[in-house]
Amino acid sequence: MKITGKEIIALGFKPGKWFPEAIEFINANELSEAEIIVYLEQFKPAPTIDLLEEIADLKINIKAENELEDINVDAVITSMQTLMKTPTIVGGAVMPDACPTGSEGVIPVGGVAVAKNAIHPGMHSADICCSVMLTDFGKADPKKVLDAAHSVTHFGPGGRDRNSQFRFPSDLLAEIEANPFLNNQKCISAARSHLGTQGDGNHFLFVGTSKKTGNTMLITHHGSRGFGANLYSRGMKIAEQFRKELSPQTLKQNAWIPFDTEEGKNYWEALQIIRKWTKKNHEVLHDATLHKLGIQQENRFWNEHNFVFKDGDLFYHAKGATPLDAKFMPDITGPRLIPLNMSEPVLIVEGKTTENNLGFAPHGAGRNVSRTQHRKSKTGTVNDIFKEETKGLDVRFFSKEIDITELPSAYKNAETVRNQMEEFGLGEVIDEVMPYGCIMAGNWQKNAPWRNRRRQDKKRKKF
Repeated sequence: MKITGKEIIALGFKPGKWFPEAIEFINANELSEAEIIVYLEQFKPAPTIDLLEEIADLKINIKAENELEDINVDAVITSMQTLMKTPTIVGGAVMPDACPTGSEGVIPVGGVAVAKNAIHPGMHSADICCSVMLTDFGKADPKKVLDAAHSVTHFGPGGRDRNSQFRFPSDLLAEIEANPFLNNQKCISAARSHLGTQGDGNHFLFVGTSKKTGNTMLITHHGSRGFGANLYSRGMKIAEQFRKELSPQTLKQNAWIPFDTEEGKNYWEALQIIRKWTKKNHEVLHDATLHKLGIQQENRFWNEHNFVFKDGDLFYHAKGATPLDAKFMPDITGPRLIPLNMSEPVLIVEGKTTENNLGFAPHGAGRNVSRTQHRKSKTGTVNDIFKEETKGLDVRFFSKEIDITELPSAYKNAETVRNQMEEFGLGEVIDEVMPYGCIMAGNWQKNAPWRNRRRQDKKRKKF
């Protein structure tokens, strides 16, 4: 009698990719019932992994200083405590700029989660390797630097058209094509067209002067754009497959890819390629600005604050946290950068690993309320709000539409963040880049092509 999948299911096995192979082997060798049971032992799934009974060690480097912050801090800590029960997690930390980013258990901005032999795509999120780069322009006129940078940068959705794309490095393309997570047309197309673009939201191009030297500094803030977002999507799907098999109790957003698998090794390599691309994405904009002005750089350094950092078998997932420890950045060439808001200086910091900071500092000022809540809280016209909050600064929006949710009042009090950095030992400020001006995407959706088409359709219908 031929064995079918029904008989195997009756023995307590769930259908899997191995079913056809097993059925063929059993029938070809005419195994007895006892022999079938012995043979099928190899296909028994490993016992699933439960959530931790007690949360992993969590370091709190934040405190509330008013009622609004109470709500924010409570939400952050509650979410991190839920995340700290994920089976792979061995420790974590919360920075002073922390703010919640989703349902309970989602890593907040300003959160650090340490996992053993596991990479959690949801803990670095879609904006892989969001980072900041500084180039020292010497005694150049800040306005000329901002004007030149404005002429070469690109904000908003999508990428550059073919006529304005930067030359793509052939060695980087070869690495992309050799990685199974990245070698597809969607990823490669995004890598090419998004090079030299900065996206939207809180990403910016900032020009200011060093408090210590008086030199003009250009600082950019952005991540890996569509290239990284594509890897994130693929990583989450693979992690979900492992979650269902290994730990169904784990929240979907905290699914992981075991590092000791082929998928884990390939995903780690893909992250390093994304990192190289993102660094290059900063460099092409800085270099184009230098070229436009005919200036040689005096110094340059960068750091990511949204990435996964490896130390032995431990993987530090920093969601909006700046690495202080040099072991996390093999190509480190200088101090770290912590921007606060467009009217505040960008902090240049150094620091050491402590038991409390796990080797990290804040990445900025963070938010106490959502963009929508902030927008509703403001009174007056958009132009009046803009003028009041940007006095003395050359602030530009690439889309020519003001986004009030990126003005200084949208962020936490910068002085509070700095005070808590000092209190909790989260880096020493060694210089400050005093603001001259900046460029951001702005409210590009207001006049987005699809919105304009909708308005035109409505007008046509009226007539």
